[in-house]
Amino acid sequence: MAEQQNRLCGVDEAGRGPLAGAVFAAAVILNPTRPISGLADSKKLSEAKRDALALEIREKALAWAIASASVEEIDQINILHASMLAMARAVDALAVTPSEVQVDGNRTPKLFKPLPVSAIVKGDAKVAEISAASILAKTARDAELVALDAQYPAYGFARHKGYPTAEHLAAIAEHGVLSIHRKTFGPVKAWLATHQGELF
Repeated sequence: MAEQQNRLCGVDEAGRGPLAGAVFAAAVILNPTRPISGLADSKKLSEAKRDALALEIREKALAWAIASASVEEIDQINILHASMLAMARAVDALAVTPSEVQVDGNRTPKLFKPLPVSAIVKGDAKVAEISAASILAKTARDAELVALDAQYPAYGFARHKGYPTAEHLAAIAEHGVLSIHRKTFGPVKAWLATHQGELF
């Protein structure tokens, strides 16, 4: 019974800042009998280390789930609310119901189930479950941007992952805005304003 009452779920998101693509979130309940070494904030890990840990988390965790909120949802309800929605979807998709949810940051999503939820500032560096969630969210989002790079090779998505780098901004200036761009984000909005809202 004690084990059932101690199913801490860590939640984190990836992709608030980019100009393109969905925002992703993951929820993870680790298995205390199958420890994973090397968990840390995904941003402080190399891509190879993140990918290796993501596979280990999927294999060893008691439960995990990845969810997203689309570009259309981001533009409709704003990136903060879309991030919260992705987090709530990830928790809701878990095969195991957690006893408690801890979210990275200073805000908590409105969950679909009545579960105790708290926000942990810098949680991805303090709580193993949140670190694991940050790794799953980041690797899932990166994989989508690599797929989008194959679809739109002129934009360099595999390199900058949709963030507003000089390369990405130059690609928008040269080739225009795509349907996968977030229309409410400054540089995209500015381009659309000067090009009568045309999309490529």
